[in-house]
Amino acid sequence: MLTGKQRSYLKSIANGIEPIFQIGKNGINENFIKQVDEALEAREIIKINVLKNSFLDTKTAANEVAKLTDAEFVQSIGNKFVIYKESEENKKINLP
Repeated sequence: MLTGKQRSYLKSIANGIEPIFQIGKNGINENFIKQVDEALEAREIIKINVLKNSFLDTKTAANEVAKLTDAEFVQSIGNKFVIYKESEENKKINLP
């Protein structure tokens, strides 16, 4: 569980990154979760875009992806959301 200070720090980092995944009409499947998990291990923090043709709203998609990858939900703005998971091998972000 992230504290308010940690969440603020992660939001400031997320401000400068672009979405690397998109959730569309196919929704969230096993292959998508595997790719997100690998990206989280490499980067620790990622931004995901939910397309307008998706059957999921942004908050629902964010919570489901975070739950399935054991990540922490950081923030959601518009149709994008940010999740964070501490890397076991490539630790880059030191939380305050």
